Parts: sequence; structure tokens; C-alpha cells
Amino acid sequence: MGRTPQVGTPAGMRELNQRAVLDRLRAAGPATRPQVAKDTGLSKPTVGQALLDLERRHLVREIGRTSTGPGRSAVVYEENPAAGHVLGVDIGRERIRLEVADLAGTVVSRMDERNRCRSARSLVQTVRELADQTVAAAGIGFGDVVTKVVGSPGVPDPRTGALHHAPNLPGWGRRGLLEDLGGALGPGLVVENDANLAAVGELTGGAARGVDTFVCITVGTGIGMGIIVNGQLFRGAHGAAGEISFLPYGWPPKDSTPPERGMLEDEVSGHSVVQKAHRQGLVSVKSAKEVFELARNGDRIAVQAVTEEARQLAFVVGAVAAVIDPDLVVLGGGIGSNTDLLAEPLEAALRSTTPLRPKIVAGELGDAAVLTGAISVGLGSAREVVFERALARKTS
Repeated sequence: MGRTPQVGTPAGMRELNQRAVLDRLRAAGPATRPQVAKDTGLSKPTVGQALLDLERRHLVREIGRTSTGPGRSAVVYEENPAAGHVLGVDIGRERIRLEVADLAGTVVSRMDERNRCRSARSLVQTVRELADQTVAAAGIGFGDVVTKVVGSPGVPDPRTGALHHAPNLPGWGRRGLLEDLGGALGPGLVVENDANLAAVGELTGGAARGVDTFVCITVGTGIGMGIIVNGQLFRGAHGAAGEISFLPYGWPPKDSTPPERGMLEDEVSGHSVVQKAHRQGLVSVKSAKEVFELARNGDRIAVQAVTEEARQLAFVVGAVAAVIDPDLVVLGGGIGSNTDLLAEPLEAALRSTTPLRPKIVAGELGDAAVLTGAISVGLGSAREVVFERALARKTS
């Protein structure tokens, strides 16, 4: 939230007017002064002064003129997209992906590198190095990046500075990790669960556009879920809502302690698809991608492995449907992207186990889901920060 303007004072009224004009340009796109006045209910002179102030602060810019008939043409204004930038980072076990976007949400640079790190210290250092390269490729300085949003497996714990429940990233659960990331990337950092960001991405630019209540289940190296309720991300009391890898599946050995990897994750994630194929005699495959490619080409054993995977996913969808009652289930991640093969056996398993059958669709964003969500989250705060900084420069 930004600073509350001093309502009733001339300076406070000017700030409110500028906010109203800027919000109009952000929400509905470029417009002339008369159009902004009509949409905001402000007078044309008030809008004109607000646009002048915003232009002086480099928050809006002229992009041309228009004429709807005889007489003088009108200047068209838009929010200045170069007034600030957002960095999104997607940290996965296999890949590290980064994007820089301007305030219009336009991606101006991106990077996709293999994650070869085997320690938390190395990973933090690598993220900073890749961030520097991505920012430089955008033609800006690191100081021009207003907000950085990192998507990662795990649940951020502000008390200890750890990311809990991220067994696929070595050392990622140690105390102080969030502070290390903050030290590497600087102020304006947000660290969020990657499945949550994938759900935000599918909401803002993917398969769940316009859907108020849905879940996004990502299945790849691990399994996770982002939950959107009434258009808002739902995290639960401790940030662990959607950690479905820990859904009980079968019975653990007597007197055993909770495993680092969830029971369901061991049964449904990428490595388990390979294990299913091996158990059925397809011992040559080394990745889930190979299994799905063989199934798509009609290999009988691969089809059996995929069918078993789909039935286990049906357990997840059925449990989620009973608890959340979503309008939509979006399947994403490396495994979830194979919905063309999974849909039929998954639906068949649901029909035989539960009357609750939400619509199931493939995610539209693929590998870009987490970064799309990260940029969306970053823009929400970056625009406010840019406005506040401009006001501070004016009054300092």
C-alpha cells in the first residue's frame, strides 16, 4: 500500500487527481484529455494539470495526436512503460528462467539456463549473475528494476528466513536463505511459491482467464498446487495451502517419521512415471518425457504407465474437488502438459470414484506460467513504488 495523501490539502488533491488519471490510463489504455475526463469524472482543466504533472515526472508520455472531425487534434497519452521495470525469476530443479518487463508488462529480455547448482550458496550466486545478465540485455541498470519476484518450490517462512518443503533444491531449507536472496537481489524482493505464481499466471494470461475459483496443479520434478478463490491467491494460515505433495497416499511404515518428500510426490511426479515404465518392462527409458513420447506413438507399455499416472492424478483431483469445489482444474508442469494423453484415463478414473468432476484443462502457458505470474505480481507493487518515488523526488 502507498502513502495516504493528505486529503483536503491542495497537494493532496493534486495527488489524488494524478492517481485517478494514471489509473485510467493503466486500466483502459491510451486516451486523450477529454476521454480521461469523461471516464474519471474530473474536469478537463483538472485532467490537463494532472497530465502535465505526470508528464513532468516521466510517468506518462505523449504518443501521438488524434482528430475525430473538424477542429484541433487532441494529444493521446499513455503510461510511460519505461518509468520502471520488473524482474521475474523462476527457480526450478532443472532450469532457471528470468524475464525483465516494463510497466506495460511487455517482456524486454529473458534468459533460460540449466540449473547446475548443488548448494544453496551457489544457487543464490548464480541467480544474481543471471539477473545481472538479463537486466543488462534489457538495456537498463539494476537500479531501474523496481520489483523482483522470485518463484521457487517451497513455503517461505519469514520467521526463520527459510524455504520449507523444497527437497529438490539442496540446502534450500536452511535458515537465513531469504535474507541471502535479499542481499543478492536487493530491495523490492518478493519470494513466492512457484505453484502459486503459476496459478496467478494462468489467471492473468492463460487457461483460467475470467475464472474466479480454480486450482492449478503443476506436476514435474515435484507436484504442487496454486489455489485461486474469488479471484485471489489463497495461501492458508501458514502459507502451505496447495502443498499437495504431502497428501497421504497409502500407509507409511509403522513408527516412521514424516518423509522429506511427500508420499504423493513419490507416487505422481516425474521420476515416478519412469519407475512405472520400468516396473512394466520398459527399462530403457530415462525420463518422463521419453515415456510420454512413446505413449503418443502407441507403445503399449508406455500407454500403461501413462494410464497408471492418470489414475493417481485422479486421486488428487478428486480430493481437491471435495475440499475446494473449483470451477476449473488446470494441469501444468512437464507432466501436466501431456493432458492430451492423461485426460481420458483421468476422467474414467474420476467417473468410477467420485460424483465431483470439475472441468480439467491443460495450462496454456507451459514453461512460462511461473514467470507470467511473477511479472503480474511484480507489476502490482512496482507501479505504486514508481509513483511514490516520483512524488518523493518532487518534494525532496
